[in-house]
Amino acid sequence: MEEGTKAKKTVFIGGIGDDVDESVIYESFSTFGDILEVQLPSAATNPSLQAEAKHRGFAFVTYSSPADAQDAIDNMDLNELRGRVLKVNLARPMKGPVQPGGGSRAIWESEEWLQQYAKPLAQSGGAQGRPVPENGSQNPDDDAANDDAAMEE
Repeated sequence: MEEGTKAKKTVFIGGIGDDVDESVIYESFSTFGDILEVQLPSAATNPSLQAEAKHRGFAFVTYSSPADAQDAIDNMDLNELRGRVLKVNLARPMKGPVQPGGGSRAIWESEEWLQQYAKPLAQSGGAQGRPVPENGSQNPDDDAANDDAAMEE
């Protein structure tokens, strides 16, 4: 199955309560068509403890046809399941990390990036690299105010 077609057949279900498991989702969503897969991501960070861990509050259901997925969205979005309002829409592919093993760190936090692109402050045009205004002020706003005053005279 191509990745593009799978995405159109998979729905995201958000807002699931703690008392809901894969069988409840399967029962609730099988009304709209043939289900190929139900995924309920675990909240466990340790894979060996997944059996006793709770889920993360969302699920993915993959249908055999895009029409079935759309029927599920049309009928279940903003409806209740065991007292919780669901948000149901087409699942979007997950964005990959920007850099290998990157996670959510900013690119400039890596030593390699800093060594390649960062300059010492004196060479970068930072505070020490700027000429000091005639009035001796370090604040560029003060300089602009003095220019305005000089123009009025």
